[in-house]
Amino acid sequence: MREGLLKGKKGIIFGALNEMSIAWQVALRAHAEGAELVLTNSPVAMRLGTINELAKITGSKVIAADATKMEDIENLLTESMKIFGGKFDFILHSIGMSPNVRKDIPYESTNYENMLKTFDISALSFHRVLQTAYKLDAIKEWGSVVALSYVAAQRTLSGYNDMGDAKALLESIARSFGYIYGRERKVRINTVSQSPTVTTAGSGIHGFDSLVDFSERMSPLGNATAADCADYCVTLFSDLTKKVTMQNLFHDGGFSSMGMSLKAISQYQKSFDECDCDEKKSDIY
Repeated sequence: MREGLLKGKKGIIFGALNEMSIAWQVALRAHAEGAELVLTNSPVAMRLGTINELAKITGSKVIAADATKMEDIENLLTESMKIFGGKFDFILHSIGMSPNVRKDIPYESTNYENMLKTFDISALSFHRVLQTAYKLDAIKEWGSVVALSYVAAQRTLSGYNDMGDAKALLESIARSFGYIYGRERKVRINTVSQSPTVTTAGSGIHGFDSLVDFSERMSPLGNATAADCADYCVTLFSDLTKKVTMQNLFHDGGFSSMGMSLKAISQYQKSFDECDCDEKKSDIY
């Protein structure tokens, strides 16, 4: 039996809500590869989700933490170090929420108080985690921190709203802190720009089903699933990627490099054909 890729490693997984969560799949895969885990989410999310079931499956500890509160983050990292018996090896940041998206407020009419909450939850929480881990010297040398992003950080996608701005900020934080953490502690920090994935949070985006379908048609390899993303994250936690840092890594089946695919053209042409038929019918009748 081969040794797991993460055998002997320890890490914190943020954001596992239920089986649909990418963080949930990452936790399962990391556990299967030999990692010891602490799972965390906000108290509200923990009440709504099933994180305790995941803890039983993976033999993990669960610590509630609101990622917008410094005291919660400090408690989480301090308690995790007690559980692990010292420094740990990796962190997954899988946190994102936009009140504007949830309330279906269009970008051009954004509520700025909501927007600040979007930034606070979806991006500044990442800075808080990194700042606190750096202050506590919580991550081992050659450790790895990964945050989940999306191509809307670089490209405008209708309906993604201020989450696109938040993801752009998230990626910038990874680069800025990646330089400091790499230079001083040999810790690497990257973001993974994942395909649109059917999760509880993602499903709340207006037109999400159409977005998933479009991305599937555009991507040469098809959309990457949550399980695929888990595999990729595990490689980034492992020693196989020790010199990869400050990168936004596209994990999207090739979508980010495409302009127009044959499948997308074919589907688009169908809509024209249907329009032509409708026009002919209207001429007849």
